[in-house]
Amino acid sequence: MSEKNSIGFHHVPVLFNETIDSLEIKPDGIYVDCTSGGGGHSAAIAKRLRDGRLIAIDRDPEAIETLKERLGGFDCVTLVHDNFFNIRNILDKLGIDAVDGILADLGVSSHQLDEPSRGFSFHNDAPLDMRMSLEGMSAKQAVNSLSQKELQKIIFDYGEEKFAPSISRAIVKARETAPIETTFELSEIIKSAMPAAARRDGHPARKTFQAIRIYVNGELDGLGEAAENMFSCLKKGGRVSIITFHSLEDRIIKQAFAPLAKGCTCPRNFPVCVCGNEPKARVLKAVGPSRAEIEENPRSRSAKLRTAVKL
Repeated sequence: MSEKNSIGFHHVPVLFNETIDSLEIKPDGIYVDCTSGGGGHSAAIAKRLRDGRLIAIDRDPEAIETLKERLGGFDCVTLVHDNFFNIRNILDKLGIDAVDGILADLGVSSHQLDEPSRGFSFHNDAPLDMRMSLEGMSAKQAVNSLSQKELQKIIFDYGEEKFAPSISRAIVKARETAPIETTFELSEIIKSAMPAAARRDGHPARKTFQAIRIYVNGELDGLGEAAENMFSCLKKGGRVSIITFHSLEDRIIKQAFAPLAKGCTCPRNFPVCVCGNEPKARVLKAVGPSRAEIEENPRSRSAKLRTAVKL
């Protein structure tokens, strides 16, 4: 399902029905869409509310303009231009103690990838940017100012790119001649630093672009804490559903949810429990896209939906 409006911000919601179903939406409940984007998930939630309320959050100002148009007909919706990492403060400012459900669709949106001017994609030549919020350090600033050691760590840690040493050295060497300005310039530098066999295994710039994007937007910094904060904002019986798109995100969410589902910590040879620890959550089995969805939307291939229910 693709959502687009006259402003042009669009997104293809992945695991759409599975995600909406996972929230078990109540007509009078309070829900939060942490990454409202093009409004696909938000609209679906709002349509199911009668006396309830939806808080639609996004850090991208272009997304907020789209949401004003797309969700303007829903009186139950409150728009918030912020990073969902601040969810506790956001809800406090709105006078909301706890909610019935929270959704977060992590990663970059279809609009951000497909709009050349945003500088996210190696498929279009554009100024290097990659900032979801359009604020702070850009990708151009990062590749032209960080040390070779810093770039290597970012590319290896966030892109899981084994050629990170040679790629980071090539970036530093290239910028000695002139600043790296565009996506195609960076892409060509990455290609030049990789052996021919590696260049044939998918697009050679994919992992490095992912790494720089994650770094510029701080996507993983505090993500585990954010997941814990989302859970803490739930009412009893409330649900938090998070869609991840690569192993780094998924590992963090999985590790954040695991302790919540852990109960008794007594040694196995104890005849009775003496610790008194009880599980705080029931974590549902992770859900992936169907074959049909992958064929329709190849970007969904690596997606996973994880849901925790507060006990």
